[in-house]
Amino acid sequence: MAEPFLLAVREAHKAFGGVSAVAGVSFGLRTGEVRALIGPNGAGKTTLFNLLSGQLRPDAGTVAFRGEAIHHLSAARIWRRGISRTFQVPAIFRSLTLLENVRAAVLSWRRRAGSLLARATASGGAEALGLLEEVGLAPQAGRPSAALSAADLKRLELAIALANTPALLLLDEPTAGMAPAERGALMALVAGLVRERRLTVLFTEHDMDVVFGNADRIMVMHQGRLLAEGPPDAIREDREVRAVYLTDSWASGSQARESRA
Repeated sequence: MAEPFLLAVREAHKAFGGVSAVAGVSFGLRTGEVRALIGPNGAGKTTLFNLLSGQLRPDAGTVAFRGEAIHHLSAARIWRRGISRTFQVPAIFRSLTLLENVRAAVLSWRRRAGSLLARATASGGAEALGLLEEVGLAPQAGRPSAALSAADLKRLELAIALANTPALLLLDEPTAGMAPAERGALMALVAGLVRERRLTVLFTEHDMDVVFGNADRIMVMHQGRLLAEGPPDAIREDREVRAVYLTDSWASGSQARESRA
């Protein structure tokens, strides 16, 4: 018998002003899987992420996590169930140090958010430092977050995302703004976390080298619907995918690589 899905989405719909951003999307993720979600700008990827993480609620359809419906829950309650998310623009407190940022997430996970500032120096420091160690930022723990490079900001946000010991990580353009070598290093870090923590990952990305080099399976969205889903080789050869997205995306990536050479 096949292992049940960790996350199961069935006929999810979301419209804005009569325009369907997500139009009947269905899929399932299994534990330990790394799956990419790609598609043109405006395809509905971010809206779908918002439905999964509780920033939005679907107009119709269901989202289930570990067999329980979560589509009616708030983002905070979904986070407590073990789904964590990063954003295209890292959501951090730039006025705080790296350690303070991660410690705030740790204290929130411990249900002590009401006393974050009062207790920040007295609790959660060791755990927060351990999370920074996991992402390679422990030596910079006392540094102001505003001074970080784009690559290190993404690593910091990843450490914050691990504070609730998630089972599922939603990574929204995790390598945006990075140099090629930095992209590879971050995705290698994610792969290591998947193995060590038995995480499941769903990520969006416009760099096709990152997508095809790291995803077990790929989903392609177009005009709010899933156009295709399958292993990388099948998606690469799918004529419809190439017609609406992949060829232009590969061409843009090639031009960018040539300009950096």
